[in-house]
Amino acid sequence: MKVTSIATQGRWGSSDWVTRYQLQYSDSGRTWRPYRQEDVIWIFIGNSDTDTVVQHKLPHSIRTRYMRLLPLEGSPKGGMGLRLEVYGCTYKSDVADFDGRSALLYRFNQKSTSTVKDVISLRFRSHQAEGVLVHGEGQRGDFLTLELQRGRLILHLNLGERKRRPQSTGRSSSVMLGSLLDDHHWHSVQIERFNKHVNFTVDGHMQHFRSLGQEDTLEIDYELSFGGIPLPGKPGTFLHENFHGCIENLNYNGVNVIDMAKRRKPQIYTVCHLANYSSSVCICNDSVH
Repeated sequence: MKVTSIATQGRWGSSDWVTRYQLQYSDSGRTWRPYRQEDVIWIFIGNSDTDTVVQHKLPHSIRTRYMRLLPLEGSPKGGMGLRLEVYGCTYKSDVADFDGRSALLYRFNQKSTSTVKDVISLRFRSHQAEGVLVHGEGQRGDFLTLELQRGRLILHLNLGERKRRPQSTGRSSSVMLGSLLDDHHWHSVQIERFNKHVNFTVDGHMQHFRSLGQEDTLEIDYELSFGGIPLPGKPGTFLHENFHGCIENLNYNGVNVIDMAKRRKPQIYTVCHLANYSSSVCICNDSVH
């Protein structure tokens, strides 16, 4: 569910209410995350009487299966008690579970694609600190790679310079965001590029940068890969450590890649073993082999 707002009242027919509280949410019901704003655990102001409704619209929504309220301070006239209402909407989720030995390829209809504007968005969760989430490259030296390194996300981008991949000594625009992203919680990512101008956003924190390269377009040959970088001509062989975890609502320039994979569209190709597709909640440990 996508939660956008929360409202509280005191307990009916009593002198009990909650004056200050925190929100926590969870995908499993076992491990919980506090609601934060700008990396600070947020304290909500509650009620000062029994009947008045106090509503808070969340600056950024919560996508979760479970949510709980943690009271911090109660009524000076009585105890802690409340009535609670949560507002939101149904959240559509398409999830792929990667087992660390596989990749999902989105193959273009033509030999290569050249774009002036790109938008890539996804959510992921993993307990592995290393792994490639997105990769594409072209013959003239263009490349785009999004990967986890030591629990942080790094975006490598280059437009039109004839350099080797980002692990070489050639220059590239490399931007790092986030930390401790291998905590088995969901994290959101968005990459927006127009010409050389790029907005890279992780969990609501955005960094703007200007990419290197001689061109304003990103040219990628044949395919974009998700979950790993397959070695051409050798199925099941990968150049980097693969992603091990779940990717949700993977969108590339308006294309829902996981939904296409679920519907077995010919543009989607699986390298080695992609563990599981799910249309609801992804349980990474319950892969189907």
